[in-house]
Amino acid sequence: MKLALGSDHAGVSYKDRLVAELRAAGHQVEDLGTEGAESVDYPDYAHAVARRVASGEVERGILVCGSAVGVCIAANKVPGVRAGVCHDTYSAAQGVDHDDMNVLCIGERVIGIELARAVVAAFLSARFSAEPRHRRRLDKVVAIESRYAR
Repeated sequence: MKLALGSDHAGVSYKDRLVAELRAAGHQVEDLGTEGAESVDYPDYAHAVARRVASGEVERGILVCGSAVGVCIAANKVPGVRAGVCHDTYSAAQGVDHDDMNVLCIGERVIGIELARAVVAAFLSARFSAEPRHRRRLDKVVAIESRYAR
């Protein structure tokens, strides 16, 4: 799968590990930074990942910050992005299956690396079901988004 990953300084450790592991597993991974522990602004990295997902350059994105909340808020400002904070495997899979989530947000200060790996695996293995009830709900979300597009 073609993926884009990004993080701020509070998520760089997990991001670096995940990039290496996902590449080793055969995924095409764009590492959009950051590259170190120096304080940076999370919206810059969330926007970079979200733009690539929304444009179709990558299939999905993964963002890591301290809590996952900031990157999730920023990513969801890009039309076409459906980002979710997931710190358990059920939410990561269900977010894709029911809601067509295309950006996973995890918090390095919230979960351990082993759980982060499991959450990423659940996100990447899930597929949107496109069942009528899920499609109907997603269409309503897209309609709301289009009302506020500029």
